[in-house]
Amino acid sequence: MKGMATTASTSPGTSLASVTLEVADPEAARRFYSAFGVDTYIRLRASEAHTTGFRGFTLALTVSRPATVDGFLGAALDAGATVLKPAAKSLWGYGGVVRAPDGTIWKVATSAKKDTGPATGEIDGVVLLLGVEDVKAVRQFYVGRGMTVARSFGGKYAEFTSGSSDPVKLALYKRGGLAKDLGVPADGTGSHRVVLGSTAVPFTDPAGFAWEPEGGQEGA
Repeated sequence: MKGMATTASTSPGTSLASVTLEVADPEAARRFYSAFGVDTYIRLRASEAHTTGFRGFTLALTVSRPATVDGFLGAALDAGATVLKPAAKSLWGYGGVVRAPDGTIWKVATSAKKDTGPATGEIDGVVLLLGVEDVKAVRQFYVGRGMTVARSFGGKYAEFTSGSSDPVKLALYKRGGLAKDLGVPADGTGSHRVVLGSTAVPFTDPAGFAWEPEGGQEGA
């Protein structure tokens, strides 16, 4: 899943304005994501692009408590998702991972290990995690396009700042580490099946993730 990166000198600034998932059946995907409760965070468009194995990214939901994690994961499973990692406690909190019927991997997690009340059904944040081989190089590529690093942990992880109106945050994760965290093999070929929307000119990052102008994307 490699691609040629364009130069970073022509963009006044890049921000993640939308995330479009490329799916074989948009209507079926729309029903699933509505039932899952995340339809307002993504867009959908039809694609038959070839892809196998790990697509190199995940969308992660951050919620307030374990009961809310269970609520979202339960809704996803009822709508047709499959379990990659059952919800469980960890060093960092509580969470689980599922694969949507269209193949997109979703993680739902909280930093809390105990419930302080019932499930809220509310999402505190959504992060698009891109699995890349060289976090430092890709991080610098995005910095060159005007993005600001909010947090960075060497060559393993980097998170970029986002505006209050941005629906999804962008972060980079070492590809092998991300696959391990999700419970899938790291190997994958073909299309990522995700397109990132921004106000900048079209470009493709060093890991092969494509960006398009916001106006050029189709809504779900």
